[in-house]
Amino acid sequence: MKKCNLTRRQFLKTAAGAGAVLAAPMFIRAEVLGRNGAVPPSEKIVMGCIGINHRGTSDLGAMIGEPDVHFVAICDIRRDRREAVKQIIDSRNGTKDCAMYRDLREFLATRSDVDGVLIATGDRWHALASILAMRAGKDVYTEKPSSMTIAEGRAVVDTARRYGRVYQTGTQRLSEGNHVFCIEMARTGRLGPVHTAYAHIAPWDAAQMGHQWKPAVPEPPRDEVDWDAWLGPCPWRPYNPSYVQGGWRGDYDFHTSCIGEWGAHTFAQAQAGLDAGETAPVAYEYVNNESGDGMITRFANGTKLILARGDKYWHGSCGERFDGPEGWVAAADSYAKPDASSPALLAEYKKILANYTARTGRALNHWRNFFDCMKSRQQTVANPSVMHYSMTTVHAANICMWLKRDLKYDPIKEEFVNDAEANRLRSRAMRAPWII
Repeated sequence: MKKCNLTRRQFLKTAAGAGAVLAAPMFIRAEVLGRNGAVPPSEKIVMGCIGINHRGTSDLGAMIGEPDVHFVAICDIRRDRREAVKQIIDSRNGTKDCAMYRDLREFLATRSDVDGVLIATGDRWHALASILAMRAGKDVYTEKPSSMTIAEGRAVVDTARRYGRVYQTGTQRLSEGNHVFCIEMARTGRLGPVHTAYAHIAPWDAAQMGHQWKPAVPEPPRDEVDWDAWLGPCPWRPYNPSYVQGGWRGDYDFHTSCIGEWGAHTFAQAQAGLDAGETAPVAYEYVNNESGDGMITRFANGTKLILARGDKYWHGSCGERFDGPEGWVAAADSYAKPDASSPALLAEYKKILANYTARTGRALNHWRNFFDCMKSRQQTVANPSVMHYSMTTVHAANICMWLKRDLKYDPIKEEFVNDAEANRLRSRAMRAPWII
């Protein structure tokens, strides 16, 4: 060992300097402590996103502005979308740190720091991606329609319960003032016992969907578009760029028809007002048209839910209406205030909304409700059961139209009554390895 040549004087000088450093005050930025209006890192919700394009970009824009939310990753089968979303997130964060993933399995397996995910893929992936994310310990906000079949919806409910995850489906009108007012007017008896609700279905496409394939086109490199992953659990077919650009709508393998397109929203709205969020209609009456317009469905207590196209009961899109002996109320998109059979029914608009927020503790902001529930671990307004039972109504109405006959359904057993053909349509085969 080398001999230490440190003299006594040198030792005292070094020790004095070290003491001065230790005695100096330690400065910590106020933002780290949550001062000056900032959210401390320990309170931040870390998010990733999966399959972000048109609607997903809108969701991301609403979420990314929340002060306690921090997005760190994008997973998408398209390279151009990965790069575009990374730019959005990096611009917001003021960094270049947003990670990009093509493979959902890699993303979920490696990002243990991510608390929740925004899922805005095409319809075929909503349930499966939600289930895989919840199994990986993530809370989930997913776009609608959130299941392709009754069986998928049940699997989402069971997974959320088993893994203790918070889940919100993107039926955002359940958190918008005009719709909440109508729902509360019906639910609290201000219209008298509601006997009929109406729910808007999309004015394009049909209930019957196609099974044909688009012409085959050579597949692009996998890193540019991962076609096998795009198909996911659906039956294999040749690549065509139209699918990836949104041309999958109206195709049985990928869509839930004109009924599911808007019914995923409006059935949840109607069932909330009927206090039927934990059940589904027991009877579906076939109508001989292409869309299901005018189909009457009935709950066990006799209340009717009627599917409607056009502007017979509202103006605008994604409307719902409730009729009772004391009058009716209705709302749809772009309303300044709801419609009502009498101006007197609108007199307590602000009071009813205030009572709702006080009773539920929910923000009239669908994305904020999700984040608040991530922290409190309470159920969201569009929780798995709300999603599953409203989507059950969608799927049962579709099956009624496909089979062209009236159907009876048992929402407790989750099966059609004495109808083996209808029961086979409660689920679909899933292509390996994309299996629940």
